[in-house]
Amino acid sequence: MAQSDHTTVDRAANPGDAPPQALPPSPEAVARARKAVIASSVGNALEWFDVIVYSSFAVVISELFFPEVSGFAALMFTFLTFAVSYLVRPVGAAVIGSWADRHGRKRALSATILLMMLGTGLMAVAPTAAVVGPVAGGLWLLVSRLVQGFSAGGEFGTATTFLVESAPDRKAFYGSWQVATQGAALLLASAFGFGLTTFLTHDQLYTWGWRVPFVVGMLIGPVGWYIRRRMDETEDFERAEKLDNPLGAALSTHLARVLTAAGAVALASLSVYLILYMPTFAVKSLGLPGWAGFVGGMIAGLVTLVGTPFIGRLADRVGPGRVMLVAAGAGVVLAWPLFQVLVAVPSVAVLTVVQVVFGALMAAYFGPLPGLYAELCPTNVRTTGMAVGYNVGVLVFGGFTGAIFTFLIEATGSRTAPSIYFVVIAVLSFVTVLLARRRYGVR
Repeated sequence: MAQSDHTTVDRAANPGDAPPQALPPSPEAVARARKAVIASSVGNALEWFDVIVYSSFAVVISELFFPEVSGFAALMFTFLTFAVSYLVRPVGAAVIGSWADRHGRKRALSATILLMMLGTGLMAVAPTAAVVGPVAGGLWLLVSRLVQGFSAGGEFGTATTFLVESAPDRKAFYGSWQVATQGAALLLASAFGFGLTTFLTHDQLYTWGWRVPFVVGMLIGPVGWYIRRRMDETEDFERAEKLDNPLGAALSTHLARVLTAAGAVALASLSVYLILYMPTFAVKSLGLPGWAGFVGGMIAGLVTLVGTPFIGRLADRVGPGRVMLVAAGAGVVLAWPLFQVLVAVPSVAVLTVVQVVFGALMAAYFGPLPGLYAELCPTNVRTTGMAVGYNVGVLVFGGFTGAIFTFLIEATGSRTAPSIYFVVIAVLSFVTVLLARRRYGVR
């Protein structure tokens, strides 16, 4: 494990004195860390903005690209097209993560944001079934999702590694900005969803309105690319021994750590996609207006944006694992009652409260995760280990969430079925984090 880059007092020179204390980081180190937050956040926000917009407009996209299929089947096609992109995420994680461990975090981050721009741009100009037919339109969706998935596969591990390695201290706090910017993306994407579904007519929304968020997301890309090109490489990477095959080392010597990382992200990923599923759930299962799910999404995004850095500070003091265990335990206790209340009283107000509670749980569990990953993965395979572990976990427990929820509700006839799945995953994550603390000494 790489050590923090701040200077410590030499205890050997003062035998019998108090334990050494870390000196405060220099202004230059703090400035470098803040630049890292900005550079990482722009790309991360773009990635999640694209993902959230696609999920939020699932109903619209299903009707435009699969018009000849029934409601349930069209939604399944839409969510499965979305989920297929997650099959390529581990590939992107392996390729980009390994490259970042060999050639640097800066180069990898510049590459991922260019690929994100391409994937988002393909969605912005995607021809619908009415123009090119359902087969060609569906294939276009698939290609855009695969490009986005490949870039996203390398983004989290590289950006998170860059953040924690740039931090002079408080690594969990700086790492938590990866999650905070997801909250910003959720807030912005939900605001677009609310505004477009509220102020546009049905024809305007289905003709051009749904494309607007993707166009805006595509325009964010050049700004992020410019910022990332001007970053400095991290000192941890410069000092670390470079491996010829970081992927091989991560999957052989450190395979158990990679699998632990995959299990730890399960609840974090599911929490995100549960909130993203809510606009569809509100319309299809609760009979609420199209804008209903976006109100809670905006507030949940704001809670995540504002609250996550405070969770990061707490994780630096008591350890990321301890905070995540409490959050996972709360998820086990609260998920089923929240869905029971929501189904019994299907109103916009109750839906909003439920989304905000799940948003708080997401922030509390997801916020410390980058800090836990930093303690789990050694420097010379850190990006690869983070990226592969994270994306395997997201593939298994996140990408298929919309399809799984839709199937469970249809198969069981129960609108509370998603809560049982949530509880099972929360238990799995609780056990994984507990094992990480005991086996690898993660705080």
